[in-house]
Amino acid sequence: MTVTVLVPTPLQKFTNNQATIECDGKNIDQLIEALEDNFPGIKSRICDESGKPRKFLNLYVNSEDIRFLQYTDTTLNDGDEVSIVPAVAGG
Repeated sequence: MTVTVLVPTPLQKFTNNQATIECDGKNIDQLIEALEDNFPGIKSRICDESGKPRKFLNLYVNSEDIRFLQYTDTTLNDGDEVSIVPAVAGG
């Protein structure tokens, strides 16, 4: 099953400067592992030491925040779009 991943600019140095990549995974956890297999080093930028997404990154599946779905157990289907979005702060 192929999922489209939208990669933010700060992480594109890990994806050979690609903003959009195709990857496989039945859920978010598997997708992150597949990203690491294809682009070594990216997982440590996405996940903390416990292996869960960092608090300053938001992950969306088809525009739905995974925190309001099943978090990293969120099921992915062929053709889904996963966005990695850095949190924005400022004032």
